[in-house]
Amino acid sequence: MTATTELPRPKALSEVKGWFRPVDQQLFDWFLSRQLDHQQPGNLLELGAYMGKSAIFMASYLREEDAFTVCDLFDSPAEDAANDKEMNKSYSTLTRRAFEANYLAFHDKLPEVIQAPSSVVADRVEKDSCRFAHIDASHLYEHVHADIEAVRDILLPDGVVVLDDYRAEHCPGVACATWGAVATHGLRPIGVTGTKFYGTWGDPEPHRDALLEWLSGRTDMWHEVQQVAGYGMIRIDGKKATEPAQPVSRHAKAPTPAVGASSAPASAAAARSQRPDASRPVPA
Repeated sequence: MTATTELPRPKALSEVKGWFRPVDQQLFDWFLSRQLDHQQPGNLLELGAYMGKSAIFMASYLREEDAFTVCDLFDSPAEDAANDKEMNKSYSTLTRRAFEANYLAFHDKLPEVIQAPSSVVADRVEKDSCRFAHIDASHLYEHVHADIEAVRDILLPDGVVVLDDYRAEHCPGVACATWGAVATHGLRPIGVTGTKFYGTWGDPEPHRDALLEWLSGRTDMWHEVQQVAGYGMIRIDGKKATEPAQPVSRHAKAPTPAVGASSAPASAAAARSQRPDASRPVPA
């Protein structure tokens, strides 16, 4: 992207470049909503942002007191030749300016942006401070392994970690690091979709039981439970999953407001109240 290239002005989340399937949007919504319903403290963290699609979605679940940290190289050189080659091959159009333009189309304030390799996160984000972390940075085993170890220290005991590309054929390093953490580093699986792994270093049973109850009431997602490393892990097929309520862009054509409706941007709490499942009982 050159200095003269027009920055993006997305009218909807679907116009933001990136890979964030409806099934994973539903699960992000479920986990993050459940944390808010239970008044679970903690901040949010994302390693690897691309153009900001999942970061924009996650930010809708921030409370006034929460911090949101996003770490990405953007246009910076990678920390080693192999990672630099991967970045140049896969993300040649990635720029921080585009990320910021996309993000600010949906939210008033940017997250805390760390433009650096994810290896610096352990020194920049406080230990035991986050309730939810999304890892979608390097695909190289050594880096993913280090990201997982860093996030383990950063997450609160019952925090949830999401790992992208855990089974993609072009990312064997991610698979190795993910299942290695399950086998030898105490990461406990909660569930998987076709693209993302959901787990915790805390007790997975409360998450799993509540998730199974929620899934049993849905007709757009198939699921089963498989035993993996001594844990019951939920496998979810979400090819037919519908999207949850979406963040609203300031560039969207404004609908005619209802009589008495406020024209002010909806807060995160207001956005939550509009989601289709917001009226469900608080899960145990």
